[in-house]
Amino acid sequence: MRITVFAVGRMKAGPERELADRYFDRFTKAGPSLGLDFSGVAEITESRAATADQRKQEEAARLFEALDGGGARLILLDERGKELSSENFAGHLGRMRDEGQRQLILAIGGPDGHDPRLRARADLVLSLSAMTWPHQIARILIAEQLYRAATILSGHPYHRV
Repeated sequence: MRITVFAVGRMKAGPERELADRYFDRFTKAGPSLGLDFSGVAEITESRAATADQRKQEEAARLFEALDGGGARLILLDERGKELSSENFAGHLGRMRDEGQRQLILAIGGPDGHDPRLRARADLVLSLSAMTWPHQIARILIAEQLYRAATILSGHPYHRV
């Protein structure tokens, strides 16, 4: 299963980007033997529309373009979503893979959040915490959780309970 992170906003060079890249690189190396291929981060710039609703609609349109044509599963990251343990997240990825899912997009929204149409289209709205995190930290957290999921699925000792 090919996994892409779709992010509204660009991450500048610095320690946050280096840490996210480190975990994405680990996932890139650990995933293929498990049938999980990381295809990278697709960044789009934040909308400059006048209202929050317009900004969310414009940003959603870009994600809908990425979803078109292919039956990709969509996980939206949102603090109002469902919280999963690392083991349950790994299990969710493993089940999608085992069901023959070919593509998964994990979407990090902009400062205004996600358009309601995306929430309706999402296969899962996932919360990394009830707290709101800056875009950079959310990207680090999902990068680490993807790597952790690969280690859980492979039985690697990185994840300890």
